[in-house]
Amino acid sequence: MSDQSTQLPQELATQLPEHAQQIYSAAFKAAQEDGMSENGAKEVALSSVRNQYAQDKDGKWYNKGEITNQHYKGVYSGGN
Repeated sequence: MSDQSTQLPQELATQLPEHAQQIYSAAFKAAQEDGMSENGAKEVALSSVRNQYAQDKDGKWYNKGEITNQHYKGVYSGGN
């Protein structure tokens, strides 16, 4: 895995809050370690971010609030 593939896409790096960037990076790395393709890992990582963050009508990301049990299920059980 190259250093470039572990970095956030430029558009996300400039838009996502720092915590959301950490979520993306951790999910991407875990998906890659599980043997997922780079594109698949990016989809998983963005989905992980969307579990806790959403975009407003102007495209600005914000924290949805309380973390759900579904989020914890994915983190601790691998999503199964």
